[in-house]
Amino acid sequence: MARHAHSASPTDVDAIESGDAGIGVSLARIGKIMSRPELKRWRPVMVLALLLTLASKVFAVYAPVFFGDAINEMTGTDAAMAAVILLLAWWTGARLLSANLPYLRDALFAPVSQDAQRLVAVEAYGHAQGLSLAFHQTRRTGALNRVIDRGVAALDYLIRFLAFNIGPTLIELALAAYVLTTRYSWIAAVIAVATVALYAVFTGVLTGWRAEQRRKLNAADTELRALAVDSLTNFETVKAFAAETRETERYDAAMQTYNRNMVDVSRSLALLNAGQDIIMALGLTAVAGITALATFNGQVQAGDMAAVVLIMSNLYRPLSVLGWAFREIKQGAIDLEKLYGLLNMKPDVQDAPDAKPLVVKGGEVRFDGVSFTHDARSAGIDGVSFTVPAGTKLAVVGPSGSGKSTLLKLLFRFYDTKGGRVVVDGQDVRGLQQESLRDAIGLVPQDVVLFNASMRENVLYGRPDASDAELREAATRAQLIEFIDRLPNGWETRVGERGVKLSGGERQRVGIARAILKNPAILVLDEATSALDSATEQEVQGALDEAAKGRTTIMVAHRLSTVAGADEIIVLDAGKIVERGTHRELLDRGGLYADLWSRQSRAHEDANAMVAERVA
Repeated sequence: MARHAHSASPTDVDAIESGDAGIGVSLARIGKIMSRPELKRWRPVMVLALLLTLASKVFAVYAPVFFGDAINEMTGTDAAMAAVILLLAWWTGARLLSANLPYLRDALFAPVSQDAQRLVAVEAYGHAQGLSLAFHQTRRTGALNRVIDRGVAALDYLIRFLAFNIGPTLIELALAAYVLTTRYSWIAAVIAVATVALYAVFTGVLTGWRAEQRRKLNAADTELRALAVDSLTNFETVKAFAAETRETERYDAAMQTYNRNMVDVSRSLALLNAGQDIIMALGLTAVAGITALATFNGQVQAGDMAAVVLIMSNLYRPLSVLGWAFREIKQGAIDLEKLYGLLNMKPDVQDAPDAKPLVVKGGEVRFDGVSFTHDARSAGIDGVSFTVPAGTKLAVVGPSGSGKSTLLKLLFRFYDTKGGRVVVDGQDVRGLQQESLRDAIGLVPQDVVLFNASMRENVLYGRPDASDAELREAATRAQLIEFIDRLPNGWETRVGERGVKLSGGERQRVGIARAILKNPAILVLDEATSALDSATEQEVQGALDEAAKGRTTIMVAHRLSTVAGADEIIVLDAGKIVERGTHRELLDRGGLYADLWSRQSRAHEDANAMVAERVA
């Protein structure tokens, strides 16, 4: 069975957690990313950036040598001003180049890094979009965004630090050891290498300890951001339940958890920085002492001591950054691993290797002995069979939880059947490309969700390449055009987050206009009027009838008054078809449908009587 998730850990309710795969694995992944054909045009820039980095390290090591030689020349018995000036000029030039070549490198490499980040971000976003409905129903949008954002940022850290800090700093250390050994004292070289080794071990041990702290901090950060996004997105529900204080308290609790973890991270960072500074200071003092002793013994000159101290100081400067870089690399490896955890997830529903596009021949839909059960439910649908001839209207009714909406999800192939098959125009949907199948189906759901964009963009979502004339015709047939024309900004009016600036009926008509503009062979109405009042329902019903003309229509309905005109009605109960026929046939049969009809009619009459009584 295709894997789309694993069990969530206590720190990861979104079930896309993964550990630190190590720097080696991260390096391999970065290598694969940078070797992609899309980045081929940047290869010369990559090589030039590395050369500039290496050149800056060479100048950083040799600049102190020029300075020390200048002092030796000044304190010698036959000092020459011209030689001193020349050596100081070489020293100045080497310092300038060592300091500024990295800036030139960063300027050259910036577009390479951004292009690599774009490729990975788009791949991760597209992969998340392609995962199955079950994945998105169990993940929080805010948490998913954080995984992608942090993973992409980690890619930039890892590229820069591994390519431009760690590797070149090790080269600088080797070059410094060579210069110290050949020009000054092999003992100074040994102390320098030993100091760097001790520094690296200390940093590695503490960073490993801090990695777990950072992982906890990331989990708390993800929880905090996801909670905030979730609460702010559903602000209407929050206000309707007067839950502002409750939501603020939840945010405060999440913030306290985040703060506790941040304190732990900050304290361990202080300990790490203090230890690194002590090791650096002791190493520098040891090298200075050894060189001073050699100077008193006449083995080296005073200028040589200055050169050795400057070489060590220059070496420790990037080493200080290396300690921070190592921490970032460890964290980057964790963040990148989490991103790859997302990328490695497989959709539950995938196109078969030989999947073909749907060939639309009219829009006939057939369910042959279909069975399906949700993982979270004990009941589903069991052995359901029916046929909707092209151009006809089928209504599906039944009590709540009887499996009505599940049938529609199987038609869209959001899930695969556990038994039987769903067939469209003689083609099993499991052998079709999902995109072509869904292109042939138009949906008007119970709650039409709109984007926070203009009215034009929301209707055009049905078919982005539609002309203005087609757009206006679809709005007219959906009984929406008069409303749009009355708006101060017309088609350019923004509808707000999830369409909150529109009424329920207006949102439904936008959804209907989308479906009409899409011009699908099959129209699915999933309780499209159940959330509306009676007056608005009658208005929207006219638009739905217009949208259904000439199309195969499958409608799931709670209000039976909306299905009376269907060519066939099937009645579901506990996942099975218990009745089928026309409205009149089912009423005459006196079964479940007639009982539901009687209850709804009686409820409607009682409501009218209550209104009349209040008026009287």
